[in-house]
Amino acid sequence: MATDSIGRIVIQQCLNAKLQTKLTNEQEDPVFVKINRGIVIYVCFLKGASEELVYKMVTTALSVKLCETEDRGMVSIVDLPGDILIVPQACLGGRLKGKGFQYHRIINKSEGFKLYEVFIKKCKELVAENELEEKINVKYGTYGNRQVLNMETNGPYTHIIDF
Repeated sequence: MATDSIGRIVIQQCLNAKLQTKLTNEQEDPVFVKINRGIVIYVCFLKGASEELVYKMVTTALSVKLCETEDRGMVSIVDLPGDILIVPQACLGGRLKGKGFQYHRIINKSEGFKLYEVFIKKCKELVAENELEEKINVKYGTYGNRQVLNMETNGPYTHIIDF
């Protein structure tokens, strides 16, 4: 990650994905969100991130042409149309030092939570502006919790974007 980066997203194309947003215990059943064909967006905010950055991250994630069509052309997720799963992933901000990772540059949890909520809201707003909005599901994970992800992909089609 570039030293001046204040945010990072990783976009993974998928055929379907299921994210367990609430871990199980003896009293409660697990809670899942599921998407069909679309993208999984992993989101990380670093110190210095702002709402302005979040808007740029969302606009980029939804407009970049990373989704393969049946004729092998490339379109954005909203033009496909496909589903979107947003996963908070603070560990994307870690730096390798020796044989371990350090996370000194990650935004504090309360600020990160606020920006994550803005990310989800902006994503839903941009989808709502699309004429195909009824065909696009936006699902998301829980900020600050450990989550379990199952995903089926049609190839290791993963992209990292630093901001």
